[in-house]
This record gives sequence, structure tokens and C-alpha cells, in this order.
Amino acid sequence: MERLDHLEHLDRHLVDELAQVARETVRDELREQTRKQRRTAMLYAASGAVALYAGAALALAVGLALALGLPDWAAALITAVILGAVAYALRGAARPSASRPTAGREAAAAVPDRAAEAAPPAAAPPSGLGTPYPPMPPVAPAAPGTPEPGTAPGQDGTDPEQPHHRA
Repeated sequence: MERLDHLEHLDRHLVDELAQVARETVRDELREQTRKQRRTAMLYAASGAVALYAGAALALAVGLALALGLPDWAAALITAVILGAVAYALRGAARPSASRPTAGREAAAAVPDRAAEAAPPAAAPPSGLGTPYPPMPPVAPAAPGTPEPGTAPGQDGTDPEQPHHRA
């Protein structure tokens, strides 16, 4: 029995050592991966900062070029309008619009929908951001004895508080 107790102690010691080695290996691997990701993130951040300064220098150059033939305030105003138009165009390019097909719209266009053909097109809201609400999905016909969709319980003549036993 003493030999088995001694071996059990060795087994525990071996398991503890293996767990420690596994923890250190995983920790070292994670440390290496995060170091690479941190370096990549810092390079992206530096690239963004330099691009921001390059854009500011370009805007300044445009303003100074316009200031050669115009008053300074007019050159600054024209530069601001140009930058605003570029920002608006970039925002529009980032958002999906009705004129550009997306993957979901292409799939929907490939399968004709009879309900969509019969219904008139929905008017766009004044904001111009598309439909004011999502389209209603097609509904399967109701089984006999079930209330119509959109009706509250009890409108079919039954009291929802009473038991529904049929004789």
C-alpha cells in the first residue's frame, strides 16, 4: 500500500508540472500574438494620424491657392464647402442606398414576389433614409378556428378568463 500512496503522490506532482508547463506555453503564445496585434494597431493609428495631417495640409493649400484671387474669407468658405461635399460623398459611399444593389437585394430581385408586384411602392420618408418601417413578411393562411392576426383574444366571442371546455 505504501508504494501505491507514493505513486499517487508522483502522479499528482506530474499533473501539476504538466499543468504549469501548459499554462506557461499558452501565456507565452498569447503574449506573442498580442504583441503582433498591438504593433499592427499602432501602425494603423499612426497611419490615420498622418493621413489627417495630410488632409489638413491639402485643405490649407487649396485655401491659399484660392486666396490668391479671392478675399481670404471667401477662400476659406469655398474650402469648407469643398471639404463638406467630400465628407457627404464619403458618407454616402459608406451607406447602402436603393440605387446600388446589395447581396440581399440581388437575392430578392432574383426571386419574384407576387405580393411585392401587387402592392404600390412605399413612399420614402422626408429624411430620405429609405422606407420608414421594414416590410411585412408574408403570412401563411390561418388554420380554421384561430382568430385573425391582429385581433385581441376574446374578440371572437369567447371570454379569455373562462375555461375553454367544449361539450
